[in-house]
Amino acid sequence: MKTQHLLAAAVAAALAVPALADINVGVVVSATGPAASLGIPEKNTFALMPTSIGGEKINYIILDDATDTTTAVKNTRKLITEDKVDVIVGSSITPNSLAMVDVAAEAETPMISMAASAAIVDPVDAKRRWVFKTPQNDIQMSTAIVEHMINAGVKTVAFIGFADAYGEGWYREFSKIAEARKLAIVANERYNRSDTSVTGQVLKVMAAKPDAVLVAGAGTPAALPQKALKEKGYKGAYYQTHGVANKDFLRVCGKDCEGTFLPAGPVLVAAQLPADNPIKKVASDYVAKYEAAHGKGTTSTFGAHAWDAGLLLQNAVPAALKKAKPGSKEFRAALRDALEGLKNVTVSHGIVNMSAQDHLGFDQRARVMVRVENGDWKLIQ
Repeated sequence: MKTQHLLAAAVAAALAVPALADINVGVVVSATGPAASLGIPEKNTFALMPTSIGGEKINYIILDDATDTTTAVKNTRKLITEDKVDVIVGSSITPNSLAMVDVAAEAETPMISMAASAAIVDPVDAKRRWVFKTPQNDIQMSTAIVEHMINAGVKTVAFIGFADAYGEGWYREFSKIAEARKLAIVANERYNRSDTSVTGQVLKVMAAKPDAVLVAGAGTPAALPQKALKEKGYKGAYYQTHGVANKDFLRVCGKDCEGTFLPAGPVLVAAQLPADNPIKKVASDYVAKYEAAHGKGTTSTFGAHAWDAGLLLQNAVPAALKKAKPGSKEFRAALRDALEGLKNVTVSHGIVNMSAQDHLGFDQRARVMVRVENGDWKLIQ
């Protein structure tokens, strides 16, 4: 009888101690489809993430949206309703991320996007207060491109971009800055990520005789207009966005990429950064970890966006744990608040200072200009 009483007391004591819940991180990436060259390194990077933060176990639940907006939304709903995640990370591209914002906000679940458009987090309204992101804004990168064009003596430029939110966002921001700097846009063309020909658009660009062409695409589909322009004999300057900052783009574009200019995050040329650059150590550490797992030269900007999302969580989760337990509405709210309060957090792409008005937190230290030289990236400023 005494043994039974002791056993009952032990069970009661165990039940009185609240069980510790794992922290569940729901991840949506474009690991297949036209944006696979973005999503694959992101997916690979989550395998390198820590398995615990603040003494709590971290589970990464990864789903592929196949570069499809509808699937991205479906995945997000599943992660929130079925997997009960505490935070969403994703998706890889702007259209999918924009579509996911409503779902995350409705469920009051913080979301960290790995896509570029400023529209994902700006303005920080009732919905976007739940949303953060790690890639540099198209505003920042447009400024860098226009500045380089002006310094290079470019007077006229043709624009050819994706016929989706990424291309539209880039044209909106680029055209504003170009107009302010008296840089004339003489052509404005669009194409789809899945297109196999852009002959019509390229002929219109050629007819405008621009000094330079800006291709606002991402991943390997961004090579299509540039290769077509080269084939038609265009001799002006070529610019791309930070959406092409990976080896797959260089492989597909080949010799037609030589001499191309683009803005990029510092991680793309980590080894070339000056020793006193405050981002060099964190960027180099990521490169070392990723290449140890996947081979020399395999690092991309996109995997680093995932890595930076992980760094944001590593800095925000301990603060959230002081206020609530994982798996609860209170923890999700505390994690949102902690992300918004991050200050001077060095990640592989820059230094983050979040605020209630800024859910990216980067300044101009988060970008460099590079040129494609001998099939690789060369830091130029």
